[in-house]
Amino acid sequence: MKKTMEKHLTLREKILETIRDAIMTGALKPGEKVAEPDLAERFGISRTPIREAFRQLESEGYLTVIPRKGAVVTSFSPRDVEEFYAIKSILEGYAARRACEKLSGKDLDKLNAINDKLRHLADGGDIKHFFRVHADFHDLFLKAADNEKLNELVSNLVRKFQRLRFASLSLPGRMHISVQEHDKIIEAFRARNADLAESLVRKNAEYGGRVLMEEGEGRPVLKPADRAVALQLDL
Repeated sequence: MKKTMEKHLTLREKILETIRDAIMTGALKPGEKVAEPDLAERFGISRTPIREAFRQLESEGYLTVIPRKGAVVTSFSPRDVEEFYAIKSILEGYAARRACEKLSGKDLDKLNAINDKLRHLADGGDIKHFFRVHADFHDLFLKAADNEKLNELVSNLVRKFQRLRFASLSLPGRMHISVQEHDKIIEAFRARNADLAESLVRKNAEYGGRVLMEEGEGRPVLKPADRAVALQLDL
């Protein structure tokens, strides 16, 4: 029974990764249908684990499941992007302010350790693992804010727009700049400078809402001038 469950989980993870990669590389475009029969044939499995994967991908903002029609790649409008980053900036900025008062020395050391790992992943160009560890950095100070409702709101919001955050970190040079921005945030936390910590987090997210737009191929396209500025921010 245990082996069957592990095999089922492994297949589901493979399906998740396959679809995520196809969307992020543009092989699957916004509005395009993702067919259950094709995936069932490709992996040699029933449609049950595929539907489970679809539900998770929908919660992450990759797919939209339409009754009686199936799953299609989610399209984000410029307004969707702006609204997401506007709300994210307010919530995470407030979390950073509260965390500044509550982060322990051990917490700060953990933030440093996470950022050192991010630096190593950035050097290796490993965007997939970088994205996962990057979330750990933000999760730590969100939890330190010690506000369960705030943590729940941010988690639900960010989960729905995973694709946009992944895309922003995929911009050339973005991973290294993200590490540098984290260094500044850690310095603000160590100095117990709540105003600066909140400002850094809010400024980054607010600017991200202005420059990150969803284009036809499902990837953000920035004007040269905006790209240069975006590289200096942790979107």
